[in-house]
Amino acid sequence: MASGRRIMSSPFWGPILSWLAARYIRLVWLTGRWRVENEEIARNLVEKRTPFIACFWHGRMLMIPNAWSYAPRMQILISQHRDGAFISRALGYLGIGTIAGSTTRGGTVALRGIIRALKSGEYVGITPDGPRGPREKVSSGTIAAARLSGAVLLPVTYGAKRRKVLDSWDRFVIPFPFTRGIIEVGQPLPVLDSSDESLIEAARKELEDALVAITTSVDRKLGASETDAG
Repeated sequence: MASGRRIMSSPFWGPILSWLAARYIRLVWLTGRWRVENEEIARNLVEKRTPFIACFWHGRMLMIPNAWSYAPRMQILISQHRDGAFISRALGYLGIGTIAGSTTRGGTVALRGIIRALKSGEYVGITPDGPRGPREKVSSGTIAAARLSGAVLLPVTYGAKRRKVLDSWDRFVIPFPFTRGIIEVGQPLPVLDSSDESLIEAARKELEDALVAITTSVDRKLGASETDAG
């Protein structure tokens, strides 16, 4: 694992592997039978210029860039740990921007980047259980980002019939080419601009429950084994 990370952060091999990762994501999308469920929810928000933060589990982030087919740019929050540069380059090859930082580490810088992107008419993606877990547990920093930016939270997930689930903290899901897959968009969740701890916790739990529900739903539709919340 350590040697693999050193290769990914290598000035020579890192960009090559990032390019290959992006090409693999495209290959899986183009060869598979994918559908986006409730796509009209995101489309309506974009058409109305309603700012939103797309939220998806860290283990279910690989295919999410393929769901973005709108003119405004999407920027995904990527942590500043050593894997971040690799992920950022791969997303760049897919036409997705990145914001450096996380809502738990370097939070102030990340929040500024999120607010700046949303105010410029772009949209933001966050892994609310990233960068290091606990798995499928929403951090309060995600709620703070919505409160301070005025954006609604949009749960998004994906599932694949044929896939590899890594033995990692996030149970990262890698679909195989020629598989059947679903990207599902949930209902937007508004967050009140309040410092009341009970309201913040209620919003955090609502997002967490929504993500668990739609992730369980797509896995069941595809007959895939569920990756229980950690």
